[in-house]
Amino acid sequence: MEIYKGTATFPGIAIGRLLIYQRAEYQIRQYLISNVKKELDDFSSARIRVKEQLEALYEQYKGVQESEARTFLNQSKLLNPGSFQRAVESIITSEKVNASYAIMTTRDELTSTFRNLEDPLIRERINNIREISNRLIEVLGGDSVKIDLGKEPVIVAAESILPTEMMEMGKEKLLAIVTYQGSSDSHTAIMAKTMGIPVLVDIEPGEDWDGAQAIVDGYTGTLYVHPDAELKKEYEIRQKEDLKEQEELFALRDEKDETLDGRQVKLYANTGSLDDLNNVLFYGAEGIGLLRSEFQYLGRENYPRENELFLAYKKIAETMGDRPVVIRTADLGADKKADYMDIPDEVNPIMGNRGIRLCLDRRKMFKAQLRAIYRASAYGNLAVMYPMLSSEEELDEIEEIICDVKEGLKQKGIPFKDIMTGIMIETPAAVMISRELASRVDFLSLGTNDLTQYTLAMDRQNPLLRNKYNDHHPAIMRMVQMVVEEGHKENCKVCICGELAADTALTETFLRMGVDALSVVPACILPVRKAIRNVDLS
Repeated sequence: MEIYKGTATFPGIAIGRLLIYQRAEYQIRQYLISNVKKELDDFSSARIRVKEQLEALYEQYKGVQESEARTFLNQSKLLNPGSFQRAVESIITSEKVNASYAIMTTRDELTSTFRNLEDPLIRERINNIREISNRLIEVLGGDSVKIDLGKEPVIVAAESILPTEMMEMGKEKLLAIVTYQGSSDSHTAIMAKTMGIPVLVDIEPGEDWDGAQAIVDGYTGTLYVHPDAELKKEYEIRQKEDLKEQEELFALRDEKDETLDGRQVKLYANTGSLDDLNNVLFYGAEGIGLLRSEFQYLGRENYPRENELFLAYKKIAETMGDRPVVIRTADLGADKKADYMDIPDEVNPIMGNRGIRLCLDRRKMFKAQLRAIYRASAYGNLAVMYPMLSSEEELDEIEEIICDVKEGLKQKGIPFKDIMTGIMIETPAAVMISRELASRVDFLSLGTNDLTQYTLAMDRQNPLLRNKYNDHHPAIMRMVQMVVEEGHKENCKVCICGELAADTALTETFLRMGVDALSVVPACILPVRKAIRNVDLS
């Protein structure tokens, strides 16, 4: 029996066969061609076919996770006329070689050039180019594109797994995931939480694992390869208890979020699309504490129109009824942008023009979203929240725009409500002026993901820092306490909506600090509710 220790990003127990997944990296034989035009035409036909495949994949998987499915659309855009196409066609024309070899050469050159850069935008683009290159090569070779895990569910082990690959694998075929690269805050890990799949990271797959029996312990972060009969029997018993506990958790769907001594706590859901609304209601959330509206702007050719945004917000408001829905205005920039936005490349985009900074630079876009939110407020219980705000001057600008929006709606006789407003506390600067900010809004919401990386000066997705990145750092806990205290001095409610809100090891700590509400992904609502109901603050 072999034992490996990693980091668990989502709990659970899985027992089954290991499958080593290796992303296809085709090596193509080079040969000279006599008809350059035919080779260019074949390449053009392959581009069209792959674009159709990617668009079909988006339609197929957008119901699983809209935001991640948009990656397929982002990949399809790379097949539009542009630098990738010109590079491939140049090699075909100048060297008179087959299209598959030209694609492979372009892929390998780009990967080799940028593989050591840590910029998440560049890493994502290289991954997308690698994926479309392999699809093109497969199409030119006449093979169909499909990830096949076999007939039975398996534990997938890999160097890394992209969210799009997870969607193609399908939840029904995945018992668990084990990867070397990744973090609890990565898009893949967050998607796995949504799908309810145990995940371990920091474990490098062994060459002889393929087909071996294994056990994944998503509570302790342990992987057992070739487990003995006694351990397997023990985990089979634990797995049954785990399923029993899940059933007990489902019994809490209609229970109150209340501590043993009677303190009421609000428990909300984080969501990124209309597709998540069913899960929000299924798990019994009291409302939506964070609606990530930026995904309505991604994976498309131009800005969404005001009416398109209004109809989406109206549907959410009507679906949620009296339950509150907090819409975070578009947190665009950094790793969330589209070609049509023409956002300039930045040396350090995580620290760059993003969130409310970008919105205030693009007032037409921002004003259209605010008008849509206020128009939809007449149909439910909406609130608005601003991301990455770090100064009162920014709040002054926002309030000026809000006044214009309200006045414009009044003049046209369009009904709206005076909805609650809030601010995301995501920077140390916002923490230090949290009382001043709290005096001007109805609630503060701690975005602990960004707050942690800005406080520690560490990129939370940098694999080189995985053993140093500590989201339980005393500085983070003190900042949470400070924001709660400063907010309450101004009778302002304080929520936590980052990944830390789902950490049940901290639930009692947060409640003793005086946190008023927690907002988590839908799959984590019931475990956090159980933790709340087991706390006695007396």
